[in-house]
Amino acid sequence: MVASFTAAQIPSPPEPQSQQQQQPPPQNLQILPKDTTREQLLQTMQAFTQALGVQCSYCHVQEGGGGRTDMASDEKRTKLAARQMIVLARDINQKLPAAVNKPAEEATRVSCATCHRGVPIPRALADILTDTEKDEGIDAAIAQYWDLRKNFFGRAAYDFGEPSLIAAATRLTSDKPDAALKLLEINAQFYPNSSRSYAAMSQAHMKKNDKEQAIKDLEKAAALDPQNAGLKRQLDQLKGPTGE
Repeated sequence: MVASFTAAQIPSPPEPQSQQQQQPPPQNLQILPKDTTREQLLQTMQAFTQALGVQCSYCHVQEGGGGRTDMASDEKRTKLAARQMIVLARDINQKLPAAVNKPAEEATRVSCATCHRGVPIPRALADILTDTEKDEGIDAAIAQYWDLRKNFFGRAAYDFGEPSLIAAATRLTSDKPDAALKLLEINAQFYPNSSRSYAAMSQAHMKKNDKEQAIKDLEKAAALDPQNAGLKRQLDQLKGPTGE
């Protein structure tokens, strides 16, 4: 979880003066400045929750329903990790200008959303799917893909573009070509003009010793990308010297 203090975050409405006087100052501030006001703290916490797509209870003891609320408690691992991520972000932002050879005001700063993009644990879609396939099988991975697409498509959390399923399928091709083909078939539904999808299908069919279908896949790939000399060369090699 990386600290973000951008002006784009929308602060909570100011509390009436009488309520502000009744509220105790923030407790147990270890990374944020000790003189941080309650209003500043709320703005910072809002930045965290929006960037990670979570609620306050993700890091704080906030049980609800008459349960215990202890915002100062350090008993949750996520809160301890958040502190370290704030320190890490500050260190990165201090080193960035020199690393990219730009003045500090021109260097792009790291924020929560840089990595998290609306999810608590930022991972690439291909990594998630291949791990699920390994643990639960391809059908579970495909179901997970559709669920993630339903809930996150149009948001920055995951890349549902052409490369993601190709990347996941490529990792499976050597040992599990049938699983790879299932992912590539889904990709072809959304990207019917994806030359790369059909080229990857060709590789998977070759692993299945289905040379005839592999040639058809590669012909489709070459037709979709006629300027790609590499595809034409692969197709000629696959057909052999007789051109069959």
